[in-house]
Amino acid sequence: MMDQFDQASALEQLQRDIALSEQLAHAASGPGLSHCEDCGDLIPPARSRAMPGCRRCIYCQERSERR
Repeated sequence: MMDQFDQASALEQLQRDIALSEQLAHAASGPGLSHCEDCGDLIPPARSRAMPGCRRCIYCQERSERR
């Protein structure tokens, strides 16, 4: 029988899998944006090359992942 820690770990893994699937679907949906969808700043071309399909600047992406 799973205890609460096992359940929490399984839930966390499920949430990670869902987030990864969503990110991969976004990347596959075509080119990314030239400006961040959250703050509106220009997304540097180097980031766009490193992460095709990105929709946020690195700062907003990091903030989104921490939530």
